[in-house]
Amino acid sequence: MSIYLTGLLWVGGAAIAAAVLAYLIRRYGELEGRSANNEAAGQVFTIVGGLHAVLVAFVLIALFDAVNEASDAAYREADGLVAATWASDALSEGTGAEVRQLSREYAQTVIDDEWPSMTAGTAVESDGWAQLDRLRQVVANAAATDEWRNERKIEAANQLWKVYEARQQRLDAAGGGVSNVVWFVLIAGSVLAILLPLLFGGPRIRTHVLIVATLAATITLLLYATSQLQNPFGGGAGVTPDAFEAAVERFG
Repeated sequence: MSIYLTGLLWVGGAAIAAAVLAYLIRRYGELEGRSANNEAAGQVFTIVGGLHAVLVAFVLIALFDAVNEASDAAYREADGLVAATWASDALSEGTGAEVRQLSREYAQTVIDDEWPSMTAGTAVESDGWAQLDRLRQVVANAAATDEWRNERKIEAANQLWKVYEARQQRLDAAGGGVSNVVWFVLIAGSVLAILLPLLFGGPRIRTHVLIVATLAATITLLLYATSQLQNPFGGGAGVTPDAFEAAVERFG
């Protein structure tokens, strides 16, 4: 099912449920003194709603940053792999060919084995680390017969270190997300923010029901966005392995 259709169902369902609850409370609940609750309930709602809004904004901003960082890490990793290959081409024909082959295999492992696991949010199990270590060993054991080749060897080693750092950052991003404690606070705060307006009173039931339904829909929409962004490689974020696919093409 499309994430947009799923989101629409969640938002619409929450709005309808809140509207029905608001109508039932206004229709069959105690009416005496309800209007007098507006001032007291409004002050409490301001505090609860304000704190909840700050928390949701903080979580969403952090998730947006995490998605961007995961995408940047993937491109740095792939670009570093290509740069290391180009630098290794200057060492010797045999070394350049071996590094190119190992780099192609590593990029293919990331695409075929690691990316599906990251998308599903499961543990990444592959030969990626071992392949990267073999790349390092090939570059380290390459002969540098003059100063220029020695500079190329150092450059290849530095690029492989950047690949290592970017790989670690990519895997850390795949294993991140919103903790259970934060989810509990988000959901509990959302429920409180929706329930408090039910204490409000007013002459028009329809207006009150519409206000509660709109509030429930908005809060549910933000929670749904949070759930879609908590995994940078899955859900609505969907960082793709385009950088590694482009690298494989460059390796020929």
